[in-house]
Amino acid sequence: MRERLVVVGNGMVGLRFVEEVTRRAPERFDVTVVGAEPVPAYNRVLLSALVAGEASEDDCRLRDRRWYLANRVRLITGARASAIDSAERELRIDNHGVVPFDRLVLATGSEPIRLPVPGMDLPGVITFRDLADVSRMRAAAGAGGRAVVIGGGLLGLEAAYGLARLGVPVTLVHLASRVMERQLDDGAARLVEAAMRARGIEIVLGAQTAAIDGEERAEAVRLADGRVLPASLVVVAVGVRPATSLAQAAGLAVDRGIVVDDVLATSVRGIYGIGECVAHRGTVYGLVEPGYAQAEMLARRMAGEDARYGGTLLTTRLKVSGVPVFSAGDVATAAGDDVITMSDYSAGRYARLVVRGQKLAAAILVGETRHAGFYHELIASSADVSAMRDELVFGPGDALAADQPAAPVAQAA
Repeated sequence: MRERLVVVGNGMVGLRFVEEVTRRAPERFDVTVVGAEPVPAYNRVLLSALVAGEASEDDCRLRDRRWYLANRVRLITGARASAIDSAERELRIDNHGVVPFDRLVLATGSEPIRLPVPGMDLPGVITFRDLADVSRMRAAAGAGGRAVVIGGGLLGLEAAYGLARLGVPVTLVHLASRVMERQLDDGAARLVEAAMRARGIEIVLGAQTAAIDGEERAEAVRLADGRVLPASLVVVAVGVRPATSLAQAAGLAVDRGIVVDDVLATSVRGIYGIGECVAHRGTVYGLVEPGYAQAEMLARRMAGEDARYGGTLLTTRLKVSGVPVFSAGDVATAAGDDVITMSDYSAGRYARLVVRGQKLAAAILVGETRHAGFYHELIASSADVSAMRDELVFGPGDALAADQPAAPVAQAA
């Protein structure tokens, strides 16, 4: 008799788990997937390209409904899972009754943070997280007016870029002194900011949002220093938090995210967690790649393998306004670290490596990222780099040095 496997969340990570478990154990489970959005899983990474008109919804689609049917997966969309009864092994779904389970996988993802300031609920103020947000942004762009994007992290930059590509005048407001401060240092952020400004995006740094002004809808963003930025559209992209309310109400252990162990089991037997909603060894990952690794590991385990998850090296690789950016490892330096930098701002290239002891601890690349995989592997494997220390910034071979525009500079942190 097949086990009843229910997956809550039909995002990229939830889908990857279902793909893997149906491939590895096709006869073992009756699978039900519950998704809050009205459409099957799609590629969220392409949302900014969708806003900009550089991708279509077909480009974003990962699997259509026929795939679920062909793999004997029951898909429920546009439905919110409202309660877990762990004693009765049942999941309650709004407007769909109760679904029994033997094993439950929570892949509920994360929720956008909305600033606790006046005016946040006005029409014209949106977050940037899903297809519905993209539709709102494109509609607002078509109506004309200015936009303000609050937040200079990954999502904020993507939202600003997408709107600028549509011809919307955009101002990006960020609390920190540089964009992407968790992934980039000052030198790298300078290049990214220059690329954004070249797209016509105004950037206001070190600015705290005090309120959204407007009578019936958003009309301006008011900053704490008194400046007022006119805006008929305000996109809030200040971060996300793990979606844990369903788990917490069911009595599962939650500490920032849903607490899971090395087999991705929660504190309640038979219930597991993957992706942005979970905390593993105290770490909450806000990126898709760690979620994919967790999904694949859990599928292997449910197929009978003795698999465990040991964590994922935090890596960012993307294009910002057409400029490739790579960041991996702990970019914050400590006393005794060797910091190797190489920059050519006229060519739009920058590299920064942090060597801690005999190991590469972090790497930042902007403009030229062809050696990203090489640095990622060195960091992930904790390889001894002392023998290649002098040539490390040039990549995996001495011959590459001739192609580089500037000499490296090393300094102690």
